[in-house]
Amino acid sequence: MTPTRTTAAPETQESAEPARTRPRVEGDREREILEAALVTLADVGYDRLNFDAVASAAKASKATLYRRWPGKVDLVVDALQLMVGVEADRYPDTGSLRGDLIAQACAKGGIGEDLPLQVFAALLGSLHRDPELRDAIMTRLMAPKLAVTLKTFRAAQRRGEIGKDADLELLARLLPAITIHEAMLTGAHPSQERLITLVDSVVLPACAATLQRD
Repeated sequence: MTPTRTTAAPETQESAEPARTRPRVEGDREREILEAALVTLADVGYDRLNFDAVASAAKASKATLYRRWPGKVDLVVDALQLMVGVEADRYPDTGSLRGDLIAQACAKGGIGEDLPLQVFAALLGSLHRDPELRDAIMTRLMAPKLAVTLKTFRAAQRRGEIGKDADLELLARLLPAITIHEAMLTGAHPSQERLITLVDSVVLPACAATLQRD
C-alpha cells in the first residue's frame, strides 16, 4: 500500500506570529529631536540639514528619525510648529489692536524670540528653490498663523480702529516683515521695546490712515 502523504494545513492568520510594529517616537523624545533639528537648522541652513546631523545632535539613530518622519520637509515643519508654540497662535483679545499685537509678538514663539528669527532666516533662500518645502510651510504653518493674525485685525476693524475697506492681509504682514528684515540686517532679534515701537510707530499709524479713506 502506498502511504498517503499529508500536508500541513496552511497557517491561519490567528496562529501566525503577530506582526511587530516599530515603536513610535513621541512625547519628550520627539520634542528633543525636534529641538535638535531647530538648532541644527539655524546653524547649518536648510540645504545642509540632513538626518545624520539631526540624529547626532539629538543622540539618536537615523532609523529612529525615519520611524517618525519620512523626509526632511516633514521633520522641519513639525519642528517649526513646535518652535512657534501655542501661545503665539492664540487670539489674545485684550480689547485693543495695540494690546493684541504686543501680546502676540512677545508670546513664546513670537517674532520677538531669537531662535525663530534665526530659523526663518536659515529657510529664506530654500523657500524659493524648494516648492515642496514652501507649500508645506505655507499650508501647515503660515496659513494658520495668518488666520489668527487676521482675526486680530478683523476685531480691530469691528471696533473702528481700522477702515472698512483696508487691506487686512497687508496690515497683518507689516510687523513680521519689518522685524525679520531688521534681524537679517543686524543679526540680532528685536527687543520687546523695539516691537512696541514698531507697533506704535508703523502698524498703528498705517491702520489709522485707513480710517481717513472712509
